[in-house]
Amino acid sequence: FPPLSGNENSEALPESIPSAPGTLPHFMEEPDDAYIIKSNPIVLRCKAMPAMQIFFKCNGEWVHQNEHVSEESMDETTGLKIREVFINVTRQQVEDFHGPEDYWCQCVAWSHLGTSKSRKASVRIAYLRKNFEQDPQGKEVPIEGMIVLHCRPPEGVPAAEVEWLKNEEPIDSNLDENIDTRADHNLIIRQARLSDSGNYTCMAANIVAKRRSMSATVVVYVNGGWSSWTEWSNCNARCGRGWQKRSRTCTNPAPLNGGAFCEGMSVQKITCTSLCPVDGNWEVWSEWSVCSPECEHLRVRECIAPPPRNGGKYCEGLSQESENCTEGLCIQDKKPLHEIKPQNIETASDIALYSGLGAAVIAVAVLVVGVTLYRRSQSEYGVDVIDSSALTGGFQTFNFKTVRQGNSLLLNSSMQPDLTVSRTYSGPICLQDPMDKELMTESSLFNPLSDIKVKVQSSFMVSLGVTERAEYHGKTHSGTFPHGNNRAFGTIQAQNKATYIQNLSSISTRSELKTTAIFGHLGGRLVVPNTGVSLLIPHGAIPEESSWEIYLAITQRESSLQPEGTDVLLGPEVTCGPSDLSVSTPFALTIPHCAEVNSEHWNIHLKKRTQQGKWEEVMSVEEETTSCYCLLDPYACHILLNSFGTYALIGEPISDCAVRQLKVAVFGCLSCNSLDYNLRVYCMDNTPCAFQEVVSDERLQGGQLLEEPKLLHFKGNTFSLQISVLDIPPFLWRIKPFTACQEIPFSRVWCSSPRPLLCAFSLERYSPATTKLSCKVCVRQLKGQEQLLQIQTSILENERQTFTFFTHDDTSFTAQMGPKAFKIPYSIRQRICATFDTPNPKGKDWQMLAQKNSINRNLSYFATQSSPSAVILDLWEARHQHDGDLDSLACALEEIGRTHSKISDITETEIEEPDFNYSRQNGL
Repeated sequence: FPPLSGNENSEALPESIPSAPGTLPHFMEEPDDAYIIKSNPIVLRCKAMPAMQIFFKCNGEWVHQNEHVSEESMDETTGLKIREVFINVTRQQVEDFHGPEDYWCQCVAWSHLGTSKSRKASVRIAYLRKNFEQDPQGKEVPIEGMIVLHCRPPEGVPAAEVEWLKNEEPIDSNLDENIDTRADHNLIIRQARLSDSGNYTCMAANIVAKRRSMSATVVVYVNGGWSSWTEWSNCNARCGRGWQKRSRTCTNPAPLNGGAFCEGMSVQKITCTSLCPVDGNWEVWSEWSVCSPECEHLRVRECIAPPPRNGGKYCEGLSQESENCTEGLCIQDKKPLHEIKPQNIETASDIALYSGLGAAVIAVAVLVVGVTLYRRSQSEYGVDVIDSSALTGGFQTFNFKTVRQGNSLLLNSSMQPDLTVSRTYSGPICLQDPMDKELMTESSLFNPLSDIKVKVQSSFMVSLGVTERAEYHGKTHSGTFPHGNNRAFGTIQAQNKATYIQNLSSISTRSELKTTAIFGHLGGRLVVPNTGVSLLIPHGAIPEESSWEIYLAITQRESSLQPEGTDVLLGPEVTCGPSDLSVSTPFALTIPHCAEVNSEHWNIHLKKRTQQGKWEEVMSVEEETTSCYCLLDPYACHILLNSFGTYALIGEPISDCAVRQLKVAVFGCLSCNSLDYNLRVYCMDNTPCAFQEVVSDERLQGGQLLEEPKLLHFKGNTFSLQISVLDIPPFLWRIKPFTACQEIPFSRVWCSSPRPLLCAFSLERYSPATTKLSCKVCVRQLKGQEQLLQIQTSILENERQTFTFFTHDDTSFTAQMGPKAFKIPYSIRQRICATFDTPNPKGKDWQMLAQKNSINRNLSYFATQSSPSAVILDLWEARHQHDGDLDSLACALEEIGRTHSKISDITETEIEEPDFNYSRQNGL
């Protein structure tokens, strides 16, 4: 028998009344697993027959006899004794137990024949944590698409059961075969219906508590579809060349819940030729017939010289004539014919006179109406062209696009379709003939471009993406982009504004966006002028007595990298190579970007294109890794890499406050019609290469930069962009009707990178004597920032003063080899590395050098390098390639305490090194 207490040396239990001999105890009730809720103890029970005694053993130790509550009874059928025992288990007992398994209890029953043991019952403390391991996320899905909402409930004992709510009402998957909630707590809707839109909540509950997840909003949208085309209208020209059109509406189905508007044209126009009407004319009279018994003879004529055609008028007058053929000798109705004939002759002559007068009046009226209609069509022609992009349908190739772009953000319902134009002109087009003028559409305002895509919204909004660009190559660039940490243009005084405007002739427009040079052991720098893209090859990266031809290029065609959802391509796609070369120390690649740097709003990734053409992620900018290093400055990203290839920066907005910086520039030029003036407003990434593309294209079109470009902070809050022309002098200029304000949907702006967006406005002078234009261009995001550009210009070429816009600096050289490529002299660099690479017990080593140069993240990358200080200085060279601020580096060294004077004092003896010209004001 078990002892009276947990001590095995205690006195044995007394025997009870004997049971029937030869029978082992049989458990009628065994203890069950139990959970302690809060501080409430649980009761374990055990019941056996026949049993002399029953005791519990917990975690291998006997429970004291005093803690048992026992009840006895007799089985009426067999006469055997039934014993039932209870014990309490408290929360404190379970918490105090620290064994390899859960707290457990087991009961042991005795009879004369032996003992029987029950199953082990585990006792656990029940709980349910507050936070879900994964909350469901909101989604926007097309109709009939699949919806999967993930939910991972909080940790708990026992495990929580999951229930889904839609708009606070429980979801029963048994009542809807389209919904499945059995797959690992996830909610799956196989085919989304409009009725499935709503707020979904995941509910988790166990015996302790209930928990609610964050609500996830599901929007089921419907993309718009075109109706059938209407029949072609009649040709608008009664005679000669004209046009006819047909239309369709985006109602099959209409876009719903933010679905995409139909892609393509809502109106198509084609040319037509109407056959001009030909009025009929009489042939000559026939010979007189023989005299009839009535004393008359006849002659006839037909309207066949020519016959009336194409709706022309039939001949006026009689088709036959008759007259007396007996000179009045015949008698009609008892009277001589000569008594009757004069009256008939007089009546016929009156009819002929009145018919002639009527025909003359009608001809004059038709002439007046024709002249009036012609003059009206000439004066209103421009409005018709601006009002519809569909005129291109008859003369240029186009296609329709139906793909929903990116994450389905709410689009403006008035957005018009894409029209892809592939016609190319080699120079400005002036159409003098009125009939040819009908062929001049919006595309002629923007050509010559090498491949343009024109997107029309409300028949006026035009967004331009140039898909083929010429490249830069060589050292023939006469202009460069202003550099520095802030490339946003500064403000200028009104009187000096003319000196700020770009002289477009200084920009090379048709060179390659690629530069190549041969580098050796001393390293060097490659620069693509006016783009902000550069490559720094450190000293020693290339083996001694080796020379490599290295190139740096910017992809001009549309990037093969297609961001997913609301991700944005933040800068150009850059290639450096050859890809089969590897360097011994990291090189520095600088890529400009257009994001307002904030880790709370952006998650920025570096991606690389594989040899198979696919893109793979290299790292996140905030990631800790030893394979490469990214340093994100306000306007550029400096990347330390060991392998060449094609790289690009992708931004993933993680809040509505993510800002994409856009540069707004206004260009203008005279139209072929000397009274018209075209304003073109560009919204492009705030990167030098994006601005360079626009400047190159505008130079081909004869465009003039009218105002200092301004910076617009475009937020990822799904609100659209509005561009409007204001304060036009009312008695000097007028803008074409309905075109003063144009709106671009959010997704077109957010996902347009790296293409520039273009809105075109057409202004008309009332008089050729007007040579000055003054107005304002307002660019603003709804519930966002607004920029106002003041336009004051002369529209005459000979009165327009132009000045160089880009400043000249070292980027006019595409390549620099050897020591002249670096700001820090090589001897000083060696002394810095020798000093800071040596460990110091006071901590004044390369880590302090990194900290003083604002490098506070991912220091483990530098620790893996053979000379951490050298890599830090390479990164400093990449960041300061334009300003070369050596004074700041000298101050950092002095703060660390490694030097007692500025670098300029140390290097006075080094200044005689070849290819160096450093001045005191530059820090040396």
